[in-house]
Amino acid sequence: MIQITNSPVLYQGGGFIPAHPRPAAERTGTMASAILRAHNTSGDPERLKIKFDAMASHDITYVGIIQTARASGLTAFPLPYVLTNCHNSLCAVGGTINEDDHVFGLSAAKKYGGEFVPAHQAVIHSYMRERYAAPGRMILGSDSHTRYGAYGTVAIGEGGPELARQLLEKTYDIAYPKVIAVHLTGAPRPGTGPQDVALALIGATFREGIVKNAVLEFFGPGVECLSMDYRSGIDVMTTETACLSSVWSTDDITREHLDILGRGDQFQSQAPAEGAYYDALIEIDLSTVEPMIALPFHPSNAYPIREFKANMADLLHQVDLDAAEQLGIRNAASLTAKIVNGQFHVDQGVIAGCSGGTYQNLVRAAQILDGHSIGADAFWLSCYPGSMPIHLELTKNGYIASLMASGASIRSCFCGPCFGAGDVPANGAFSIRHSTRNFPNREGSKPGDGQISYVALMDARSIAATALNGGVLTGADELPEIPIDHAREPYRYDDSAYRSRVYYGVDRPDPDAELVFGSNIADWPEQVPLTEDLLLTVCAAIYDPVTTTDELIPSGETSSYRSNPLRLAEFALSRKDPQYVPRAKQILAEERRRRAGEPTEALLSYDPKRTGLGSLVMALRPGDGSAREQAASCQRVLGGCANIAQEYATKRYRSNVVNWGMLPFLCDGLPEKNLQPGDQVYIPGIRALLEGDEEEIAATLLQDGKETPLTLKLPGLTREERDIILAGCLINYYAK
Repeated sequence: MIQITNSPVLYQGGGFIPAHPRPAAERTGTMASAILRAHNTSGDPERLKIKFDAMASHDITYVGIIQTARASGLTAFPLPYVLTNCHNSLCAVGGTINEDDHVFGLSAAKKYGGEFVPAHQAVIHSYMRERYAAPGRMILGSDSHTRYGAYGTVAIGEGGPELARQLLEKTYDIAYPKVIAVHLTGAPRPGTGPQDVALALIGATFREGIVKNAVLEFFGPGVECLSMDYRSGIDVMTTETACLSSVWSTDDITREHLDILGRGDQFQSQAPAEGAYYDALIEIDLSTVEPMIALPFHPSNAYPIREFKANMADLLHQVDLDAAEQLGIRNAASLTAKIVNGQFHVDQGVIAGCSGGTYQNLVRAAQILDGHSIGADAFWLSCYPGSMPIHLELTKNGYIASLMASGASIRSCFCGPCFGAGDVPANGAFSIRHSTRNFPNREGSKPGDGQISYVALMDARSIAATALNGGVLTGADELPEIPIDHAREPYRYDDSAYRSRVYYGVDRPDPDAELVFGSNIADWPEQVPLTEDLLLTVCAAIYDPVTTTDELIPSGETSSYRSNPLRLAEFALSRKDPQYVPRAKQILAEERRRRAGEPTEALLSYDPKRTGLGSLVMALRPGDGSAREQAASCQRVLGGCANIAQEYATKRYRSNVVNWGMLPFLCDGLPEKNLQPGDQVYIPGIRALLEGDEEEIAATLLQDGKETPLTLKLPGLTREERDIILAGCLINYYAK
C-alpha cells in the first residue's frame, strides 16, 4: 500500500534513483524549493527568512496576535490578513466574551486593514482555499491545519508570535527543510475517500518521525485521478504526520477549479523538474488503500476497517488500557461491550470542518443515505458544510434535503467538533468523525469529572455507510452500490453570502478607527528579562511517549478564555496534572518576593540578585498537535522559564516556547533521571551562555536531598532566538 525509501533520491525519467546527501544550495528542482527560494529574503539557501503572501487566523487566536503586534508598534497590516470566526462561533461559554472577541476582530480589520469573516460563514481553511490559495504562493496561519498544498501553495501553521512577526514586517526564520516526495499512482477504489488515504499515510509515517518538519511534495500519475476536494482532504491531514508543510503538482483540474472560483488568472503550471532532489520518497498506490479507521487517541492509530473488524476485541482492549493510562480513568466500561453479535455499534457520526466538510464528501454521504433513514435508536449524525458557498451548492442540488430527510442534523460552518466544542457525545459513547483529530478530550468530555467518550477518525463515505446501517460500523466498500468519486466533480461557486457579509478591508486601514475591547480581552502580563542564573522547580513531569498541546492547554470550553492570558492559564495542564497550576503559582509568588527584594526561603543558598526562580515542565516529546501558542504562553504567564524534553514533537511548539521567553532544553536519558514535581534544577551562567554561542550548559539536579550533574542542551538556537529569551519574550525583544 505504502512504500518508504528513507534516503535521498533523484526524480529522473519519471522514476527515482538513489542519490548522495546534498547541501541546501544543491537540493533543487522540487516545487517546494522554487517556492521557498522565491519567498526567501536572506540570500542564504541554508537559513531562510520568509515573507508570506497572506495570513489567516480564527477567533481563538487573532486577539492575542493583534495584541502582541499592537504592543510592539503595529500601525497597519502589511499583508492580507484574514480574520475568520469559526471556533468560538457558538458563543456557548462565558456569556458575552466570545462575541466580544468577534467585535474586536471587526474593529481591528477596520483599523489595520484586514478581511473579517463573520461567524458561521466559513471554516478558516475552506475560506482560504476559496479566496487565497494559488500555485506558487506561501500562506501563514495560526492554526496547525493551515495546509493549501493541493492548490500549489506552501502553507504553514504556526503559533501566534510568528504571525505577529509578519505583521511587524519581520521574517519567518527556518533552516532549509527536508523535502520528501509523495509519489501517487493508481486510482482510489470506489468507497475509499481522502481521509482513508490520509490515515494510511499518517499511520505509516508519524511514529517513526519520518517526515517530521519536512515539506511533503505530492505528484505522480495518481494525482490526475483526484478532484480538488479529494486532494485537499488528503493534504489537510498531513499536519498529523508532523510535517512542516505540503505542496502538490498542478494540472488542468487545478486550472478549472480556479476558474470556477473566479481566479483562473492565478493558475500556473507546477511540477518537479527533471533531476529534482528529494530527501526521502513515499510511494502510494491509491488503488491499494482500503477504508480506514483511526482508533483513539491519535490519527496514527490507524487500521483498515476490515482489519479492525477482524480483531475488534484485542484492539478495543488496547484503547481501554490507553484510556486508563492517558486519562486516569480506571473503571470505565470496556468498549468491547459495544460488540454485539460480532458487530461494533457506534453512537455518533460527524462529518465536519476543513477535512470533512467539503462539497464532494457531503455529496457522497447524501448519495449513500438518499431515500434511507439512519434510524430512531441511539446513533445520530451531524453534518457541517465547510463554507457558505459549499452549503449553498449542496442546498441548490438537493443534497442538504437528502441528508435532512435521512435524519442527519445539518449544522453551520463551524470547527467545533474538531476540538471538542460541539456535538459532545454521551459518557462512554463512541463517535466516528471525518475531522482532523481524535486526541483525548477532542470530543469534549471532561475526564477530570469522571467523564470519558471516544473519537475514531473515518472517511465521510464510511460514516454514511455506518449511518445507513443504524450505527453498525461499516466500511463504504461493503455497500452493494458505491457512488464514485470523479476527478471533475460538477460544482458551481456562489460567493453571494460572502459578498453580503464579509468585511473586505485589505489595504484600506483606518488609523482613526477605535479598537473595541470586551471585558475579557486583556493585555499580556509583563515578563522580565532572563537572570544570570536560574533555580527552576519541576512543576509537571510527563513520561508519555508524546504530549499534545491539548494536554498542555486543553481545547473545548477553555477556548473562550484565550483572549485573557491570566484566566486561561488557570487551565494549564488541568487534564493532565491538576496540581501543576498551584505548584507553578507557588514558585511565581516566591519569584515576585525575590524581585521585590524580600527574603525568600528558596534562595537561602543562592545569590538572589543573580538567581531567578521559575517553574519548568518536563515532557519526553511535547508539542504534537495544535499550533496554539497558549500551550507555551500559559506556562510563561505562570512563571515558567523552561521546558526539558528528549525532543520537541513539532517545530511550531518549540518556536512558541522560545517566543514566550522560555528555554527549550533538550536532555538525554530523561526516563532514567526520573524527574518528578518538586525536584529542582540549578543552572548557573545561563544568561552568559545565551549571550555567547555555546549550546550546552552544566546544571545540577537537586532531587531527594542529592545533587546530580545534569547536562542541558540548546541546539540550533539562532542569535535572534537567544536575544528573545534574554529579553524575556518576543514583546520585550521588539520593545527594545
